[in-house]
Amino acid sequence: MCIVCSPELANAFRALSFKSRRQFLIGAAALSTGAFVAEAVAGPAQADGAMNQTLAAGLAQPPATIFVASKIITMERDRPTATAVAVSGQTIVAAGSLDEVKAALGNSAYRIDETFADKVVLPGFIDQHLHPILGALTLAVEVIAPEDWVLPGRTIKAASSQDQYRGRLQAAIAASNPKDWFFTWGYHALWHGPLSRADLNALSATQPIAVWQRSCHEFYLNDAAIAALGITEEATRGKGEWSAQVDFASGHFWEGGLNFIITPMMKALATPERLSFGLKQMVGYLHANGVTAYNEPGALYTPDMWTLYEQILGAPNTPMYSTFLADGRGIIDRVGLDNGLQAVEQQIAVAPAAPGKKVVFFDKQIKLFADGAIISQLMQMKDGYLDGHKGEWIIPPDQLEQRMRLFWNAGYQIHIHVNGDLGLEVLLDIIEKLMTENPRQDHRTVIVHFANSSEDQVARIARLGAIVSANPYYPVGFADKYSKVGLGPERADVMVRAASVLKHNIPLSYHSDLPMGPAAPLLLASYGVNRVTASGRVAGPEQRISVDDALRAITIGAAHSWRQETRLGSITPGKIANFTVLGQDPYAVDPLKLHDVPIWGTVFEGRVYPVARG
Repeated sequence: MCIVCSPELANAFRALSFKSRRQFLIGAAALSTGAFVAEAVAGPAQADGAMNQTLAAGLAQPPATIFVASKIITMERDRPTATAVAVSGQTIVAAGSLDEVKAALGNSAYRIDETFADKVVLPGFIDQHLHPILGALTLAVEVIAPEDWVLPGRTIKAASSQDQYRGRLQAAIAASNPKDWFFTWGYHALWHGPLSRADLNALSATQPIAVWQRSCHEFYLNDAAIAALGITEEATRGKGEWSAQVDFASGHFWEGGLNFIITPMMKALATPERLSFGLKQMVGYLHANGVTAYNEPGALYTPDMWTLYEQILGAPNTPMYSTFLADGRGIIDRVGLDNGLQAVEQQIAVAPAAPGKKVVFFDKQIKLFADGAIISQLMQMKDGYLDGHKGEWIIPPDQLEQRMRLFWNAGYQIHIHVNGDLGLEVLLDIIEKLMTENPRQDHRTVIVHFANSSEDQVARIARLGAIVSANPYYPVGFADKYSKVGLGPERADVMVRAASVLKHNIPLSYHSDLPMGPAAPLLLASYGVNRVTASGRVAGPEQRISVDDALRAITIGAAHSWRQETRLGSITPGKIANFTVLGQDPYAVDPLKLHDVPIWGTVFEGRVYPVARG
């Protein structure tokens, strides 16, 4: 009999919360009789009927699979390593040594799978925050960026100077169909020099050209593109903050200014063919990097887009969860504050979380925005910028407070994009005010990106009960340039104070914000451990964290940030059998080589998915 293989029993087993090996084995022995769980779940009066039901369910289950490995890193504090894990259906039912797992299964049928006998198994990697539509579209157009991009079947080399960028841009436009739009992504002035409408007109006066800035928060357009979109200068005036974020003469639209162009732009950019190709490429890219779950905060939603998500992200052979948060910026901009909560709940109801679903909205979670993009140096800084330019607000502070209060009082977990130390100060003031008005335990407000901060602000985050999801690519990718332009070395080098976060016992997760950074969790962990910039120096050495803490940030820490820690993020009975399989032990390699540890493949919901080679 395969009683312990039953998902119902596995869930009950998890609920018992065994804290020691002895308790675990005693519980497993009791489970093999059926009566213990029947009583634990249903109570003594209903135990006999429940036992019959669970026996029937157990008999219908296939034999458990015991995966053996050279090492299993569980991310469970009381049992950090194992060498075997038993899986029934989608659920982990035992973990420990092979003898312990066999004993836990008792008389239940099982088979032993030695595929991972010489490999290392971790909980499935989680990218806490990325953007599938942006990742699909940016990496499906002409990529000319400051860093390499390693994609399925191709590697796109960096363009690190103005001459390299202009040469590649000119060659790509010349090779394109002059009757079609030309889109490119990856431009950044600090690497590639200034760019204007006149520069793009010189490359083509008739072909619409759109340059998508590296941050995805800006576009540069030539005359033909502006005409094709039907945008006039008059139409961009008189709209307050949005109008201030447009330089029509130079063809430059950023932050709120994108609202003037985004609807017609998406019709040209997000064609079904490009989206389909890009999403499939993104799935392959994520799988090759060991990702088994990710979340898009602030989902871009249309019925047609969701149909495509279901077809590609929800396909039977897609080995990962695609989860989403509703957008507390766009929805309220559209329907107003008074109707915002109802509209958000309607969007969440489109795809509620349910067993067997891969593409879902998380309930009672929302995404909001404070200040501008770090990659554009538009974050709001207390002491400003060395060159005198100003940051921007995506949602001005008074509106941010109104929106946060709406969702806070409705019991939502709030995820907030914030990059500058002034943006963070405004956010912490709002959280403190809301805690005074309506105290909430375990609100887990997520400070997303966490680029610039002070030590006092980190301590305040801890006092207020917020948590941090940081992008560790910022100091690695940008500290060298930002030390010279904008921030100066003192502020640039301590971007992403991860060690300070952990010192204050603040839960930490890592994310890529794809395409802002590479959606490669092991690489993100390496960034957090080493903080080595392109020039080879260490930016903010005191903010480096341990390999263990970095791996927790891409597994159980990320699951905790979504309130999914009872389902994902560690290897323990009752959780979903999502694993990432490595070719080496990440704890045994030189930390500087952590990013080189090979990813063999993944296990998703108990099924093995090797990474395609060659």
